[in-house]
Amino acid sequence: MPRPASPPSPPPASPNDVDSERLRTLVESVTDYAIFTLDPEGRVSSWNAGAQRIKGYKRDEIIGQHFSRFYTDEARARNWPGMELETAARIGRFEDEGWRVRKDGSRFWANVVITALRNPQGHLLGFGKVTRDMSDQRLAAEALRQSEETFRMLVENVKDYAIFMLDPHGRVMSWNAGASYIKGYRRDEIVGRHFSVFYPAEDLATDKPGRELAIARAKGRVEDEGWRVRKDGSLFWANVTITAVYDERQNLRGFAKVTRDMSERKRLAELEQSERRMNEFLATLSHELRNPLAPIRNALTVMRLRPQEPAVTKKSLSLIDRQMTHLTRLVDDLLDVGRIAAGKIELRREPIQAREIIALGIEAAEPALAAKSQPVGVTAATEDIPLFVDRTRLVQVIQNLLLNASKFSPPGASISITSMVRHRTLVIQIIDHGRGIARESLDNIFDLFVQEDRPGSTAQGGLGIGLSLCRSLVEMHGGSVSATGEGPGLGATFTLQLPLAAAFNPAGDNADAAGGTPRPLRVLLVDDNRDAADSMAILLEMSGHAVTIAYDGMEAVHAAARVRPDVALVDLAMPGMDGFAVVHALRQMPTLANTRYIAMTGFGQASDRQQTQKAGFHRHLVKPVELEALLQAIDAS
Repeated sequence: MPRPASPPSPPPASPNDVDSERLRTLVESVTDYAIFTLDPEGRVSSWNAGAQRIKGYKRDEIIGQHFSRFYTDEARARNWPGMELETAARIGRFEDEGWRVRKDGSRFWANVVITALRNPQGHLLGFGKVTRDMSDQRLAAEALRQSEETFRMLVENVKDYAIFMLDPHGRVMSWNAGASYIKGYRRDEIVGRHFSVFYPAEDLATDKPGRELAIARAKGRVEDEGWRVRKDGSLFWANVTITAVYDERQNLRGFAKVTRDMSERKRLAELEQSERRMNEFLATLSHELRNPLAPIRNALTVMRLRPQEPAVTKKSLSLIDRQMTHLTRLVDDLLDVGRIAAGKIELRREPIQAREIIALGIEAAEPALAAKSQPVGVTAATEDIPLFVDRTRLVQVIQNLLLNASKFSPPGASISITSMVRHRTLVIQIIDHGRGIARESLDNIFDLFVQEDRPGSTAQGGLGIGLSLCRSLVEMHGGSVSATGEGPGLGATFTLQLPLAAAFNPAGDNADAAGGTPRPLRVLLVDDNRDAADSMAILLEMSGHAVTIAYDGMEAVHAAARVRPDVALVDLAMPGMDGFAVVHALRQMPTLANTRYIAMTGFGQASDRQQTQKAGFHRHLVKPVELEALLQAIDAS
């Protein structure tokens, strides 16, 4: 009996079938990622275990449903799911981060990648969609952001310290409340300007700002104390720390600068030092007061013994007059120092021209100058320089500085006075060619009761309070006075700096105001080159505009929905979502109907301009963009 035939064996599986089955098994087993497919209309066509775990739907609950149910009501209202599919179909791939919705209605933060699936002929078959739950990472990032925000708010609200950042070239990048309080500038007035504006003229002449940045770069940190300039031109004594800031690759990002106003502490320290000199001063005072009394007594005795001799009487009266003048001056200086120490001097300010102050000071010092035949040459600015000061007190300062120059210069020696305007500050210099000042004495020559024994000087007398009195009176006006010299026998220069009257605007000192203030606009700046974006944002903010930066296309879309810009400056050549895709997405948003779009690119041919115009851009700018052209384009928008 013949045996029945065996059923035919199934054909062996092809290697491609085996690989496809392995891949399907792998995808369906993944639980950390939601991996599924959509048909061309966006309906779910496959569903893995990770999708069920993350989104909460079983396979039979979601297959055939439109994927928009995973999106928030706000995203559906602006047709964000449709825009994602449209972009993926057009450029092949789309990536996004945002809120998504689970089956139970809870929200989670998701990273989403949508890839267009096409057959060999290029026909769209659907989309592959990969979603990852990033909620934990977002919580960590949000906690870090809040921590940084708390620290930023702490820094910005500190008022006792000026805390701000400089870029690597020394331009101001940030500005806290303490900086505004101490230095007088608002944030919009100072951001983008070089920090050398805070230094007095003598420091600028020696490039002290540049030297401090160089030391901070080399050593990581530099600390200094010295005079600094407020916006109104007044000076204050500052403790300054500059620290170099580097990124993780050790590239210099800029400098952190902390400034504290130490004017009051410096004044108190000087008073304490003055008290330590009190015993020495009392001995000097006794000597100085007795010195005029002896010749006065002698002259009176001579007049009593020879009352009938007119020549003797005339000579004695002249001697008494000179000694009484000297004695009166000593007493007046003592009283003024006492009033300043007790805070009882009140300035009686009035408008007056700088040249008038100088002339009155020379007139007050004329008797002493004439006695030694010392001419005074004046080189003054030709323009009127208005001050708002106490006339009597500043004349007293000029007089004291001239008397000091006369005292330590030989008979017949000339004395020079120059005046000029630097950075909204009047600078007066009194220059003598006398005995000079030892360099080690330059720092303390203005201290109370200090007198320098200048080599070879025949000058006698004095309580060591004249220069201290000058400095106190000048500082009460918001100015400063300093001394320089090359050493004994080489003369001395005393430099007086005073803030100008508020209404004065010297030529060349109003560069920031040139061209007027543009209409402030909300500007969205989109560029993947962070340095280019950051620097352009600074320039636009300096011009009065409010700038929001986006470093990629997706960030630009989210930012635009939030800030609703008046103008969007969009770089075309960006990875992923390029500038054309950004503008296409933004023009779909009803809230941006009035936004104007400006393309920024390195290509400037006629065909390039036609392409950007066709894509919906209103203007086409070719990099590098000149600031004037950029502002004109924005204003025209």
